[in-house]
Amino acid sequence: MGRLMTVATCSLNQWALDWEGNLARIKESIHEAKARGATLRVGPELEVCGYGCLDHFLEGDLYLHCWEMLLNILNDASCHSILLDIGMPVIHRNNRFNSRIIALNGKIILIRPKLWLANDGNYREMRYFIPWGRPTHVEEYYLPRLIANVQGSQKVPIGDAVISTPDTCFGAETCEELFTPNSPHNAMGLNGVEIFTNSSGSHHSLRKLDTRISLIQEATRKNGGVYLYSNQQGCDGDRLYYDGCAMVIINGEIVAQGSQFSLNDVEVVTAVVDIEEVRAYRFAPSRGLQSLQAPTYQRIETTFSLSSGDSDFDPNVTPSRHQSLRVHKPEEEIALGPACWLWDYLRRSKAAGFLVPLSGGIDSCATAVIVFSMCRIIMDALKNGNTQVKADVQRIAGAYEAEDWFPKTPQELCNRIFHTVYMGMAAQSSKETRSRAERLAKDIGAYHTDMNIDDVFHAEKGLLTQATGFEPQFKVHGGAVSENLALQNIQARTRMVTAYYFAQMLPTVRKRPGGGGLLVLGSANVDECLRGYLTKYDCSSADINPIGSISKTDLKRFIHWACSEFSLPILDEFIDAIPTAELEPITHDYVQSDEADMGMTYDELSIFGKLRKEAKLGPYGMFQRLLHDWRDKCSPSEVAVKVKRFHHFYAINRHKMTTMTPAYHAEGYSPDDNRFDLRPFLYPAFFESWSFKRIDEVVAQLEKEGGVNE
Repeated sequence: MGRLMTVATCSLNQWALDWEGNLARIKESIHEAKARGATLRVGPELEVCGYGCLDHFLEGDLYLHCWEMLLNILNDASCHSILLDIGMPVIHRNNRFNSRIIALNGKIILIRPKLWLANDGNYREMRYFIPWGRPTHVEEYYLPRLIANVQGSQKVPIGDAVISTPDTCFGAETCEELFTPNSPHNAMGLNGVEIFTNSSGSHHSLRKLDTRISLIQEATRKNGGVYLYSNQQGCDGDRLYYDGCAMVIINGEIVAQGSQFSLNDVEVVTAVVDIEEVRAYRFAPSRGLQSLQAPTYQRIETTFSLSSGDSDFDPNVTPSRHQSLRVHKPEEEIALGPACWLWDYLRRSKAAGFLVPLSGGIDSCATAVIVFSMCRIIMDALKNGNTQVKADVQRIAGAYEAEDWFPKTPQELCNRIFHTVYMGMAAQSSKETRSRAERLAKDIGAYHTDMNIDDVFHAEKGLLTQATGFEPQFKVHGGAVSENLALQNIQARTRMVTAYYFAQMLPTVRKRPGGGGLLVLGSANVDECLRGYLTKYDCSSADINPIGSISKTDLKRFIHWACSEFSLPILDEFIDAIPTAELEPITHDYVQSDEADMGMTYDELSIFGKLRKEAKLGPYGMFQRLLHDWRDKCSPSEVAVKVKRFHHFYAINRHKMTTMTPAYHAEGYSPDDNRFDLRPFLYPAFFESWSFKRIDEVVAQLEKEGGVNE
């Protein structure tokens, strides 16, 4: 048997600026790692302050409090006798750096700044930090006085160095550095580093985990080595859900993997690794020749060994075995990710529960089922003895019960914290949607209210007539387009006001103590947001939205999956129902249809969204791509009409995204205007644009030539 050592990585549910809470979770992870015999512990990126501090990273207080929390760890003897890799920001020479603090036995031995920063999509790290940008460069860092007094010296090394122990060598890289073409682990591995730590603040997106893990596996398949991946988990105060999945990989094989979605605030993953496997793996002469040309790293020496020593062979301690990667299906990701995010938001906001306007359509249905999924996850956590979840449930749902109260079923919990309301109109709402909403609420246990809003609608409508003498009519009654739209918007906005009224008063109606209100949940999907097919300040306006970055196509798959997995046969009726806003009167020959109103299908909207955002195509480029992709189902002129229609409505409705409810981020083509998709919201008229003229020129040429050439 070779040289064995136990290493630990973790997922922590940190919260931006929750100083004492973050400290407690860090220390708990250290204690648990030590209890399992680990000699190296790595934690998530910026774990001391929380990753999502955003512009708080510009404040001096934040850096002071980080050092104060770190001082607590350094002074705590229970956190000694283990090599610690801790994430926090530091200021050096008036510049802010996203850094790793490598510490041992109450002393800092290295500050390792991040070399390459995440600065696209949801990430704006260069707004707050600068990259170290000088591989292998090391200089001196002058410690704050409160740390220098404990350190026993004024200075410590800062820079791109590695840690040498008597039995191995380890180096740190941080999140984005793994995703760069020339990752630090390449040069470090050639320089003899055998253990790599990666501290991450990586958020969940549908179907993303495979990409992340394949990069780690490829890194160690090519270089050899032990790779410890740590990630934040949970909602730390923003639209993102960090999806954990801490793991240990050796030579491309997974030997330990944590959960991707969990209500555990602290999850420690350990593995027993044989460092001799790494040395045997790196046998190729070509690798050896390249290592002679690799950059030389300064090695920070320590006498602390990660292994127990050559002579201490213990036949009862064996290396962790290889295991397959556990990956959730997209339907499961929707059931788990937004549900865990909702629970974090609910328990940390101190609200009394949720309310959703339940329309009988698939979007609000999906939102309700995600809340029910949350209740199922909570029940599993209670059965597994999660004391934090039990305390949160008792505080939120059981405040007027005996102290040891907790629910027996997900439905019982759902009834305490989830409220649904159907707001119908006599002429517009069908019996089918009203019935579906009521039966779904009953099956999941929600506290349901059924009402009509006709009186409010007619009162608002009558204001214009009273003031001007003009009475607007719906389209089916002969009204103009502007009249029809205005009357639809009255209903939609009335529902938003009513939802907030009920959210504030229902806890009082139900005699819930504490006076806390309910969080209103939105249920506009990503495709409706992209197209702007919603009323500004209607029920799309809410406190948070768990499905605002999920496509209609994926929501249908999720509902189909949940129908059997959650034993909710009622969901079949939602899948088969025609999507409708039910904002116009139903007649014997007319029922409003979303796709007919939009002039495009939801599947087409998903394609437009991905080409616009992920493929980075404008109108002309999108037309060129779809001209080939849709050649078997659309003529060039039909493709042109669809592309131009999409861009026209996208442009004129873009202003709506500036006010959209904060939504769980799950999809790469989300039009979230907060920071993920930064676009103008006042566009020139696309129908007069040069790009549309170029499309028309190509269509005319193709029609003249007789079609698209093979």
